[in-house]
Amino acid sequence: MTLLYDRHLAEIGLRATQFSVLMVLDQAGPLAVNELALFLVLDRTATGRALRPLSRDGLVEIGPGHDGRTRALTLTEAGRVKLEAAYIIWKRAQDEFEAQYGGVTEAEALRLSLARVIGRA
Repeated sequence: MTLLYDRHLAEIGLRATQFSVLMVLDQAGPLAVNELALFLVLDRTATGRALRPLSRDGLVEIGPGHDGRTRALTLTEAGRVKLEAAYIIWKRAQDEFEAQYGGVTEAEALRLSLARVIGRA
């Protein structure tokens, strides 16, 4: 499933995990790396790998966190612009997935099942 989204998002130079990082930061605001990893259900190392190119490209800013031991991640204006463009592409990927999987109802049932697996339903 990730390959489908990666194929679509490659048009704009993002991977699915990077798109997810931008979405979470847009919706949840500044987060520590550990908090972001929890939102994404990724380990800290995988989260760091997704963050490196986003930081390098100026889409995410890494600054001081709540205390001296943490760092806060913030979506930059360039990140918001990239996210807006990426969302249109993500939506096309979502539509393709739903069509291939058997429709909106079946895809929603899968999403609910996955949410139960990670304890979010």
